[in-house]
Amino acid sequence: MTLIKSISGIRGTIGGKPSEGLSPLDVVKFTAAYAKWLKSASSTAKQKVVVGRDARISGEMVNALVCATLSGMGIDVVNLGLATTPTTEIAVTGEQADGGIILTASHNPKQWNALKLLNAKGEFISAEDGAAILKYAEEESFEFADVDDLGSMSEKDYTAEHVRQVLNLELVDAAAVQAANFSVAFDAVNSVGGIAIPALLEALGVKNIVPINEEPTGEFAHVPEPLPENLVETCRIVQEKNVDVCFVVDPDVDRLSIISEDGSMFNEEYTLVAIADYVLAQTPGNTVSNMSSSRALRVVTEKYGCSYAASAVGEVNVVNKMRETNAIIGGEGNGGIIYPASHYGRDALVGIALFLTQLAKSGLKCSELRETYPDFFISKNKIELTPEIDVDAVLVKMYEKYQHEEVTDIDGVKIDFANKWVHLRKSNTEPIIRIYAEAPTMAEADQLAQSIIQDIKSLIG
Repeated sequence: MTLIKSISGIRGTIGGKPSEGLSPLDVVKFTAAYAKWLKSASSTAKQKVVVGRDARISGEMVNALVCATLSGMGIDVVNLGLATTPTTEIAVTGEQADGGIILTASHNPKQWNALKLLNAKGEFISAEDGAAILKYAEEESFEFADVDDLGSMSEKDYTAEHVRQVLNLELVDAAAVQAANFSVAFDAVNSVGGIAIPALLEALGVKNIVPINEEPTGEFAHVPEPLPENLVETCRIVQEKNVDVCFVVDPDVDRLSIISEDGSMFNEEYTLVAIADYVLAQTPGNTVSNMSSSRALRVVTEKYGCSYAASAVGEVNVVNKMRETNAIIGGEGNGGIIYPASHYGRDALVGIALFLTQLAKSGLKCSELRETYPDFFISKNKIELTPEIDVDAVLVKMYEKYQHEEVTDIDGVKIDFANKWVHLRKSNTEPIIRIYAEAPTMAEADQLAQSIIQDIKSLIG
């Protein structure tokens, strides 16, 4: 059994003893701590929280515990039931709520679940707020409401409203998508994408929709992270069904991966690159991605004479950097699209609508569109260290060694060379350094990573 408490929420495997797995007691305690934080941060007499969940098997049970606990803390609850993460985020502002809780373990297997916490903007809470909630949970310093002060509970479906808002985006052209007469497949990995994606495609005028793993049973048909090694069968189906494009999402629909008409992976790193290309062509502006994302976004951004900035890893860090630089689009190389014209959260539905509009207006096949972007390849490695080694000191020495290059240390150490980069980050849970390297070929990326690994080994003797 596993239970991981962090400043962004709590996640773990279902079952086990309290504090060893994500048990009902842990769910109640953490929800109550969030409720206390919310009440302390709010100036209103009565607070409201939106709750949404993905389709994983434990979702209904965890949802009941969370909603009842919030009510027991005197907070009104708007229960969305099955809803994507971005749907829950827009519902927070739509309902003028004080916060939100998303019940999803994202790309983790079915035995996992998690509580992800939102503020009144429908965005993930800050590190400072997360630390306060963890402290409240640890101390159990919360007090439940008297019987006359219990919170109310209501139910609401926000999927249609989410789809409506996506279609109202200025750069989404439903008429162009409909005129293209696309055949579109989607793989929802048996979660809430099976509800939201067909609703969006139908609203965009797509007539031929090919669903794959669409039933929201929570029995994931494959490993739910939308990576190439998990989508071999989906790629085969795409070739067999003769579709124009296939969209693949994770269980909570905030990550978007694309498969081209020939069954080849568009590459999830290029989801953001392609959509940013379309957005920048219409509305030039700045872009942001995290430091471990592909350089291709920087290349595309500079093509339009605009500025690119890198943030520390983590959605909340990307959002903060986007606000700081007034970026018009940003996200993460895992297929996460953040489009402020919609909202400040990763949203696969926004990504699908923008990409289909782009594809329709380009007149290109999906694989042909991919060929218009520069090729970069990422090599992902790690080096295990003994517990007594000071990882921070190693990173400082690496920074000093390469200070003649373009080096950034806001999140580990990232070294930018002329046409490649390497990013070194320490793990928060184990004595390892993660080493991501990107170059124009996989061989060059692997070679760069190995060179850096040898540098680290020589530093630690």
